[in-house]
Amino acid sequence: MLPIWIATVAWGLGSILWAELVRDLYHAFAHVWQPLYRLHVWHHRVFRPNLTPASEEIYQQAHWRNDVPEALVMLGFGLLWWLGAYLFLPSYHWVAGIGCLYTLCFLGSAIARGSGVPGADRLTDLTHQPGPFATPPSQWFVNRPYHWRHHFDNQNAYFCGTFTFIDKLMGTALSLKGKTVAVTGASGTLGRSLLLHLHEAGAKVIALTSGNEAVALTLESETLEVNTVTWQIGQENDLAALFEKVDILILNHGMNVNGDRTPEAIATSYQVNAFSAWRLMELFFTTVRTNQDIARKEVWVNTSEAESNPAFSPLYELTKRTLGDLVTLRRLDAPCIVRKLILGPFKSNLNPIGVMSADWVAKQIVKQAKADNRNIIVTINPLTFITFPIKELLNSVYFKLFSRPGIKVSQPPETNHSLP
Repeated sequence: MLPIWIATVAWGLGSILWAELVRDLYHAFAHVWQPLYRLHVWHHRVFRPNLTPASEEIYQQAHWRNDVPEALVMLGFGLLWWLGAYLFLPSYHWVAGIGCLYTLCFLGSAIARGSGVPGADRLTDLTHQPGPFATPPSQWFVNRPYHWRHHFDNQNAYFCGTFTFIDKLMGTALSLKGKTVAVTGASGTLGRSLLLHLHEAGAKVIALTSGNEAVALTLESETLEVNTVTWQIGQENDLAALFEKVDILILNHGMNVNGDRTPEAIATSYQVNAFSAWRLMELFFTTVRTNQDIARKEVWVNTSEAESNPAFSPLYELTKRTLGDLVTLRRLDAPCIVRKLILGPFKSNLNPIGVMSADWVAKQIVKQAKADNRNIIVTINPLTFITFPIKELLNSVYFKLFSRPGIKVSQPPETNHSLP
């Protein structure tokens, strides 16, 4: 009996997922095939950046020209799914038709909106409702901030309508094109590689470094001078004005005192590896004010594999775990997306015996970010793919149950952060 129910549920859910797959592929295809785009472009003509319609006439025409044809294509492919079940597994053909009923709801609501039925837009067009965004873009389901990015961030990305799977698969769940991305630790091995791959993805990069020399990238036979900003630990607030113009902040700076355990080494390690990154993250959060900020701004934090595995450098491990726990705690209420970079041993000045190349690691980071991975794991250690998700889940549940969001402040607390 159990296998029959499993098969029944599988055919029913499969028919719904099939309808969503057709919907998303139709949408993506409409951006590359001109005859379809001439219909789909009405959908992009409708909304202002605050998601209010430009006019009622254009709003209705957009549904007749885009949403109704889209639903009809979904229905056609849904009937093919049903026909396949009818021919090969006739016992399940009735449940395979659930996807058609699901699609008929889309078709009916599109017709209602196109006909100007009062209240149809508020009841059925949920991703286009105006008003302030309550949360950042969702990871697995399309919410208003996620779909807003398709209209006003990059129309050649964020194609999904309900589930984000196709965008993840195609690498269109995050567009870096035109975004201003600032990277700390930019003069280091990984920092330079990140700047290079972000630039190749179309981002406008800014190098944040404690050094005095400008950061330059080598592109084939050319040299690219990167906009370089100098800052120092304990002077994070000096970057406040810059952060207003930054879309993505990547916190990548750090240090490794190896086996040193003196009081000075402890203080320095925590200031550089944990508290400086926390202060910069909090400072960046204060720049997230508008719907556009919520939809576009992000923080990526390099907490390293040491967050969940031994690093054979006690202070590096302790400080990275502290940073990782702070990020887990704060992203429960963060006003924008916060990603963790869980990186294994790559060759750098901090780890000259690393086994991965920094260039390859940076390439994987950018690739996973485009797939909207919130925890980006790049390592040769298979255990990390098991230990980190378990650790992250348990910590997140613990923090959620036994803590609560505090009163919001406009700036992180001012303290004396001078190093010993």
